[in-house]
Amino acid sequence: MSGEIEPRLEITDRQGNPIVEAQGIAPGAGMATLHGRRLAENRGTSLNLDWLQSVRVNTSAVERRAATLVTRRSVKKDWQVAWMLRAITCMDLTTLSGDDTDERVRRLCSKARQPIRKDLEEKLGIEELHIQVGAVCVYHLFVETARRALEGTKIPVAAVSTGFPAGLNPFEERVAEVRRSLDAGAQEIDVVITRAHVFGAEWQRLYDEIVAFKDACGPAHLKVILGTGDLMTLRNVGRASLVAMMAGADFIKTSTGKESVNATLPVGLVMTRAIREYAEETGMAVGFKPAGGIRTAKQSVEWLELMKEELGNSWLEPHLFRIGASSMLGDIERQLEFHATGRYSAEFRHPLA
Repeated sequence: MSGEIEPRLEITDRQGNPIVEAQGIAPGAGMATLHGRRLAENRGTSLNLDWLQSVRVNTSAVERRAATLVTRRSVKKDWQVAWMLRAITCMDLTTLSGDDTDERVRRLCSKARQPIRKDLEEKLGIEELHIQVGAVCVYHLFVETARRALEGTKIPVAAVSTGFPAGLNPFEERVAEVRRSLDAGAQEIDVVITRAHVFGAEWQRLYDEIVAFKDACGPAHLKVILGTGDLMTLRNVGRASLVAMMAGADFIKTSTGKESVNATLPVGLVMTRAIREYAEETGMAVGFKPAGGIRTAKQSVEWLELMKEELGNSWLEPHLFRIGASSMLGDIERQLEFHATGRYSAEFRHPLA
């Protein structure tokens, strides 16, 4: 994003009330802190076109920062294990294949409940941590199956919705799909925006679309998928991120996983700095979810490093950070087994679904 943040015009919530006066955060009630300031849950703001117009992204600087991010620190031994365990707790364990079945979803949910083999937990001495994933993410058709398979746990079910992955179904059908997923038991909804609104700079239409999805979600968490691989420029990514947050998104998410280019660190850098700028201006925190193409334990640590350096420790918790992945869990397990035994195991010893 652009360098130093300049004061904006008055920022109001969707009812027109000034944000600063509307916060009313009770002591200890914040969901995150930034620069020592306690932040509230995002309620959205009015659409601020002047703010969007001011967004600038220095692409070469972003790419340099992203390239050095993964070389500036080296996490080894027990610290590396701790980071990988944290990555598991922030993982949306996902199956979004055309050949998904109820049985595959049930097996995935079983893995979500016990992401690390019991014998490996014992070798690492982490049984008392009760490690579980952040959520299980499935198509609407399998929401009820996942909900039943996860009964007795605190693992939420996330449903991809609104004509995933293209997001080009009629608008009324997309809103109705959100409501059907909630009725089936989904606690989180991952929605897809209409990318054409970004290409045409139709920010009011994009804002109204996301507001409608947010209203349909009710108490469920709304994750807004930007489809960054389709948005062409990092400036578009930054502006779409701000519109989604202004409209009340609980999370902004990089990709559907179906684009030719999915989650990349430069895109993540732009989105996390948009989150930071939004928090500084409004006093409200928004979560971040990279998804698509994240397959290795090393990548999971890189994304955690990005969150820690750009947003701080508050964003290293599953209520503000998720990684959308499936095969990554198997690689993390292999790395954990190497740490415990000194030997890499075969992939078939760490099945998912």
